[in-house]
Amino acid sequence: MKQEDTRQMILTQALRLFSENGYDAVSVGEIAAAVGIKAPSLYNHFRSKQAIFDAVIEDTRRRYEDFTGQLSVHLSDIERDVREFTGITEDALADKVRQIFLFTLNDENVRRLRKMLTIEQFRSRELSELYTRRFVDSLTEYHAGLFRRLIETGELRGEDPGTLALMYTAPILTLTGVCDRQPELLGDCLSRLDAHVRLFYRTFRKRGIYHEADF
Repeated sequence: MKQEDTRQMILTQALRLFSENGYDAVSVGEIAAAVGIKAPSLYNHFRSKQAIFDAVIEDTRRRYEDFTGQLSVHLSDIERDVREFTGITEDALADKVRQIFLFTLNDENVRRLRKMLTIEQFRSRELSELYTRRFVDSLTEYHAGLFRRLIETGELRGEDPGTLALMYTAPILTLTGVCDRQPELLGDCLSRLDAHVRLFYRTFRKRGIYHEADF
């Protein structure tokens, strides 16, 4: 097995074990055994369990940004996204949000990380704070920045961007949690997601700006 393949296998198996048993309950030896290597060999790739965990977080972030980048959504570059969302139609926005929502639910790494942090938030203050930063703060801060710029360019009504971000993201986070707990409700959640995005679009886009979907 190539070195880079072994490294990725370590991350995959570590995240699987973390999501099933919790971070503290998993040892480096158990991760090595799941990969099919000895613990000393694992240390050739990572110096500690914490280093594995940090790499899992970074790998998952990169996977998420790679996917959203395919939809021309650049979570680390609001100015690029201002251009992407300027003049976007209601249908196009609803489709982007739907695809990102489904990726969040279905990508194995993203799903396992969310499951692990959901469990660990009640055991570890550090992981609880990480959960808030990763799945709440980063989402609302990105949208607040994006909405602020879209207000400045005249695309959105002049409301408080932080409040708009909370109004927009809270239902999405809620529906994600529902699907995590009850995946059989996916169809209903997708319908509610679509209705939410469309209502937000119609309510807060600035009057007098016309879009392809209006005709």
